[in-house]
Amino acid sequence: MSKKSGKVSEEPLEKQLWKSADKLRKNIDAAEYKHIVLGLIFLKYISDAFEELYDKLKAGEGDLAGADPEDKDEYKAENVFFVPEKARWSYLLSQGKQPTIGKSVDEAMDFIEKENASLKGVLPKVYARQNLDPTSLGELIDLIGNIALGDTKSRSADVLGHVFEYFLGEFALAEGKKGGQFYTPRSVVELLVEMLEPYSGRVFDPCCGSGGMFVQSEEFVTSHQGRINDISIYGQESNQTTWRLAKMNLAIRGIDSSQVKWNNEGSFLNDAHKDLKADYIIANPPFNVSDWSGDLLRKDGRWKYGTPPTGNANYAWIQHFMYHLAPSGQAGFVLAKGALTSKSGGEGDIRRELVEADLIDCIVNLPAKLFLNTQIPASLWFMSRNRSNGKFRNRTGEILFIDARNLGHLINRRTKELSQEDIDQITNTYHNWRNTDGNYEDIKGFCASATKERVAELEYVLTPGRYVGLAAEEDDFDFAQRISSLKAEFEAQLKEEAQLNERIAANLIKVKIDG
Repeated sequence: MSKKSGKVSEEPLEKQLWKSADKLRKNIDAAEYKHIVLGLIFLKYISDAFEELYDKLKAGEGDLAGADPEDKDEYKAENVFFVPEKARWSYLLSQGKQPTIGKSVDEAMDFIEKENASLKGVLPKVYARQNLDPTSLGELIDLIGNIALGDTKSRSADVLGHVFEYFLGEFALAEGKKGGQFYTPRSVVELLVEMLEPYSGRVFDPCCGSGGMFVQSEEFVTSHQGRINDISIYGQESNQTTWRLAKMNLAIRGIDSSQVKWNNEGSFLNDAHKDLKADYIIANPPFNVSDWSGDLLRKDGRWKYGTPPTGNANYAWIQHFMYHLAPSGQAGFVLAKGALTSKSGGEGDIRRELVEADLIDCIVNLPAKLFLNTQIPASLWFMSRNRSNGKFRNRTGEILFIDARNLGHLINRRTKELSQEDIDQITNTYHNWRNTDGNYEDIKGFCASATKERVAELEYVLTPGRYVGLAAEEDDFDFAQRISSLKAEFEAQLKEEAQLNERIAANLIKVKIDG
């Protein structure tokens, strides 16, 4: 909110908090510090939720009359984590100035895990390490303790959830390339979710990172006045540290994460949801993975459209997604742009089979620099098991191509993001093409609806630029004038080069004479 004096608006709370928390980082690497900070935000969240119910139980309100506020079953019945006395935020605040505060926080995390089976092995115990100064930790506890201070406990849960997600993104930026391993940029996640519109059903992400796809799906349902319980989430993650972040990220949003599984073998070798048929699959698998154990899976039942090459997992991921899609399910996922054209290892043949099977709905070419962990150009694929099911227009035999390479804006020298206007432009184009009441038309240089026959003519290459063409040039463009201008510029450069050569030659002669 702007101040009455006319000064510049104050920074949002989450930005102020980030700057303050980052100052306290000192010599700790961002990859380690994120667990320290996010663990404390999570602890504050579950403590707030516990204390809200504790106060009601203690007051004996309504149906809670006579209930014991220290009875764990009372909290379990309300889906609230039970927080033992020495793990409560009020206790940690009282210990904040003690040199043993790190030990106290680690013990608090242990106490909580012992009392709540779903959090076992999830919470960080990194607070007593020597590189974390007790004074800085005490200041960090004070800082996080002030988040949403004065708000009701239910309101503070929303604020803490928002801060947790914002900090995840900032830590990913701070880590750079490594940050991309656990975090998909929010604007990309928003675009995927807005395109698919997961109002109800099972949502699956077999490479779920820190759970951003699930959080955004829940936010989508809520923002469209839907019911959160209408969607259920399923996930898998092979990195245990990232899985812990996902479990905390979902818990702080009140999202059931019981079906978000971890094993270090990963989705290909150890599929944690073998029998799942999902209504929506939303994912950002790692690009061009070469060591995906493809040699051990040559005859796997998932490869219905062709055996993927052992040196690249892109087409293994596509077929893994399709294997888990329900009969009318839809998928939206990120892939390296090379997957649109590659023919190596039989990838071109698999792509042809996917087109001929009428599974590909839409391809979106993304701008460069959107992802933290790679400079490899990326694209979005939207696929559907049944494109004539009556929910939308019958798109059999058609594919929509969108070239969004010119969208997005820089947020720093290395990274771009999509604005809400960009997301709306892409999403509206897709929905107008897909929906029965849509008002779609091709736009030169941006979007084109192509028939399956046209795709076959272009040898099943799916690069949007091949279909949308070039944007129409301005009518007043004067080709002759442009050539004349370029010629004059070139001649001026030649003249300048000749002058420079003369000066160099004169200086060389002078050096010889002086010598």
